[in-house]
Amino acid sequence: MAKILSGKEMSEQLIQEQAVRVAQLHEQGIFPGLAVVLVGEDPASQIYVRNKGIACEKIGIHSQTIRMAEDCSQEELLDTIQKLNNDPKISGILVQLPLPKHLNEEEVLSTILPEKDVDGFHLMNVGKLSTGQTGVVPCTPKGVLYMLKQAGIDLKGKEAVIIGRSNIVGKPAATLLLNEHCTVTICHSRTQNLAEHTRRADILVAAIGKPNFVTADMVKPGAVVIDVGINRLDGKVVGDVAYEDVEKVAGWITPVPGGVGKMTISMLMENTLEAACAQAR
Repeated sequence: MAKILSGKEMSEQLIQEQAVRVAQLHEQGIFPGLAVVLVGEDPASQIYVRNKGIACEKIGIHSQTIRMAEDCSQEELLDTIQKLNNDPKISGILVQLPLPKHLNEEEVLSTILPEKDVDGFHLMNVGKLSTGQTGVVPCTPKGVLYMLKQAGIDLKGKEAVIIGRSNIVGKPAATLLLNEHCTVTICHSRTQNLAEHTRRADILVAAIGKPNFVTADMVKPGAVVIDVGINRLDGKVVGDVAYEDVEKVAGWITPVPGGVGKMTISMLMENTLEAACAQAR
């Protein structure tokens, strides 16, 4: 039976540590602030944004949510971002994705100042990550790596397989694991004989958004299984991994909920604190 990698427990510990750090920063005259821009009424996005606000409140970060109409123009959105770029009270800016289809996501993300881009999606931060330089790391992959390290899992020379090649999770997770000296394979919708790849993995990261997609016969006995998926199925929140079956085969496993999702928000707080310190310097 697999050991549980609990994002819930790790994030609770981080909240306490971050609250202490925020209090220390306040004593130094540094006041971290996070602005979240939410376009439209997407229910999942509303939940994410609310959770981010709660996290800020817990650790003492100033936060504001800017809600914009579903049919707002590209110019209105870019103008909002520019105002936040120029606002000294805001250390970090996050535009909640996905955006409505009429808006140009690429242009929106590139308008955020790289030093205020707490999601790590600006091309400058993507470039720094891919070349091993210090920059802002996307929150979910950063959270995955944090969990692996906190659990004391040795990564050097291990086979890591990632299912999913998104810019938000798959690609940056692959880069982070490569930087930790893993041998990395990225699988996706065009991969042939997927199970042959996944069964080789010492570390398997599922990030495709398909409920219960990874089954026990796809997992190497004793592997570390990281489930990034958050899906709704029959009124329940489930991951990309068939948890009950895979738990019997894996060495470590993250639950959904209570796994990677919690760490994503903790890493957003971490990025915001780091941004505030960098801007103060």
